[in-house]
Amino acid sequence: MRAYRTSGCAAICLFAILALVACSKPAPPASGSEPPPSVQQAIKEQAIEAPPAEETVAEEQAAPQKYRETGDLKALKKRGTIRFVTVSLYEQDQLNQSDVVTQNHNELAREFAKRLRLEPIWLYTETAEQAIEMVENGYADIITDNLTETPARQKRISFSEPLDQVRETLVTGSKGPDISAEDKLHDITFVVIAGSTYVGTAQRLIKKYPDANLKLKKVKPDEKVETMLDTVNEFPNTVTILDSNVVAGARQYRDDIRVGTPVTKNQNIAWGFRRDSEQLGRRLNNFLTRTLVKPLKRRVADWPEIKKSGVLRLLTYNGPTGYFLWKGVLMGFDYELAKAFAKQHNLQLQVIAVPFDHSLIQWLKEGRGDIAGAFSTFTPERKEQGVAFSVPYAEMAEQILSNSDKPPIKDPRDLRGRTLTLRAFSPFSASAHALKDADLGVKIEIAPPDVSYLELISMVASGKLDATIMDASTTQIEAVLRPELVAGMQTSDPRPKGWMMLPQNWRLQREINKFIKKFRQSDDYKRISKIYLQPESRYLNRMQARIIPGADLSPFDSLVKSYSSRFKFDWRLVVAQMWQESSFNPRAVSPVGAQGLLQVMPRTAQDMGVPPPLFEPERGIKAGVRYLNWVRDRFPTNIQLNNKLWFTLASYNAGYGHLLDAQQLARRLDLDPNVWFGNVEVAMLKLSDPEYFKHARYGYVRGAEPVNYVRNIRNLYEAYTDVVSGDVAVRPPLRPPEPEDKSAGGGKAAHARHEERQ
Repeated sequence: MRAYRTSGCAAICLFAILALVACSKPAPPASGSEPPPSVQQAIKEQAIEAPPAEETVAEEQAAPQKYRETGDLKALKKRGTIRFVTVSLYEQDQLNQSDVVTQNHNELAREFAKRLRLEPIWLYTETAEQAIEMVENGYADIITDNLTETPARQKRISFSEPLDQVRETLVTGSKGPDISAEDKLHDITFVVIAGSTYVGTAQRLIKKYPDANLKLKKVKPDEKVETMLDTVNEFPNTVTILDSNVVAGARQYRDDIRVGTPVTKNQNIAWGFRRDSEQLGRRLNNFLTRTLVKPLKRRVADWPEIKKSGVLRLLTYNGPTGYFLWKGVLMGFDYELAKAFAKQHNLQLQVIAVPFDHSLIQWLKEGRGDIAGAFSTFTPERKEQGVAFSVPYAEMAEQILSNSDKPPIKDPRDLRGRTLTLRAFSPFSASAHALKDADLGVKIEIAPPDVSYLELISMVASGKLDATIMDASTTQIEAVLRPELVAGMQTSDPRPKGWMMLPQNWRLQREINKFIKKFRQSDDYKRISKIYLQPESRYLNRMQARIIPGADLSPFDSLVKSYSSRFKFDWRLVVAQMWQESSFNPRAVSPVGAQGLLQVMPRTAQDMGVPPPLFEPERGIKAGVRYLNWVRDRFPTNIQLNNKLWFTLASYNAGYGHLLDAQQLARRLDLDPNVWFGNVEVAMLKLSDPEYFKHARYGYVRGAEPVNYVRNIRNLYEAYTDVVSGDVAVRPPLRPPEPEDKSAGGGKAAHARHEERQ
């Protein structure tokens, strides 16, 4: 969410496409000419550190953005690649809460590349101007950002059909000046991002009102909207300018800002491409027309109406099983299941994240969605509220979760003198009261209605509550992630889980039932069940790696030393991370698809210039260390080296966006946002609690995982430093050539080059 004109909302409902953009045809730059200085700087800033001479062809292809191509779609197809440039990587991946979620720019671009059968390449710049120059001069093909379509820019590049329309709007802090009208601006300073269209707007206002004592302060292009909003709160006489969609996104999770008058007319937001690329533009607009949808008004629709609209709406909660954001990827059991159903029927899936203090059933009855569920249990009480159930997509027993400082509850006899606290209107009430009626000496208490399941878990972990009842999958995963918790006895037989819909929509119910029955027999169902319903092995607190003084730490020390040295990491830290990620198994694959020794997602590896698969040790290490370096570079220089290291590891595990949320929350809790242990890690844990994550830009995160991840790596790293030096005294031997594999960027050329060096 940058103020140069990218949306902070990955979840913005995009407008339908209206007409093709007229494209003029200036002569392309002379072939072989050098890129402009600003483009050279952009490429230099994102390029990976130059490899030593003995690297293979695959290594030389690590920064494929350097080639120049000014041709149309035919030329791109001949190369087999398409380059998308954006002014941010994570800023687009915001989870919009209490709103409709469609695909974000990154997902749209990948799908477009797939339709064209081209390999996507991702480029990043600091400013929109750099991105425009890269497209103009053939160093990128499409700008996949919420770029403002202005007359000046139309003379340089073409634009896709509008994705959205916005107005620039005044924003200040809770104690800021009157911004209800332009003529009420007096004695204020506009704080806007350098190189943005906001600069021109601020200058226009200063010129329009010469006696108002208006000033302008431009900040670095890499400043985030969060920083801008913090600034206008810290300094009461400051005002910033943001797009209306960015403001709408910020207001969902921040209550410390005031929104003033719009200061521009409606402006189109679109993607940009070279003006002479008519074929590419036509294919892009056709793709967007088919893919993007308008937000739907409230409706109660059965299957024929849903098919006609092309849209299926899922009501769910932002949380660990329904729907959440992890490393910039939308995930969740209900989300993935609904996505598979929508894809099967060629429907666009819209996800509506319902606030925790609102009822899924009520929203369903109001026509805000077509189906509803967040791993919801079928209960008579819910049926009495006027909903029908699908066939079950899972069955799950209920289980007690208690604090590990107290005796475990393994069987009914252990319940005597204990207290089980349940959420109000909990589906677990029946089994809890059955235990009480059995005269086992257990006490049942009901929490206030505004206390969520995740809050109950946190209160049990902190010792404020004795025990609670949860789904067995939740109980087992939380007990693995948090040593303060222990899973106890099961309190029920497996109970059905599934989706709710309105009884009159029996045709929709029939189609969903057919899908679920078949899907439950598929490998995809086994995959998502493993991801969301079982404790994943790499979440576990790994046993201490075997350490023998004088011996190698791992079978891959030489490779780790090589890449760690190049990117200025202590190789022992990377080995400790490798043990945490894969236990030194190069063939390791996580349920979500991360691969290799450092468990890198294939998409991320591709972005780092390392084509998957990552099972060959060198490739897995190369991708992991490069990504670790890329994440580290996202943090400002004023953070101390050790804390930057812990922030990097936490971001590697959970995603950069969640780390930003944790820093923001740390500030609000009067903790140090630049210190991990005892500060930001405390905030990260709280982001599993709706009281806090409902105000977080990136929403729910399973905070115990990155907290334990960093602690485990630090402990093992400290043990390694006691037995082996961090110095790399001897240069690692030349590595053998990579296998002949086009996907690896090697093949005969790489082999021949290696033989020449010998």
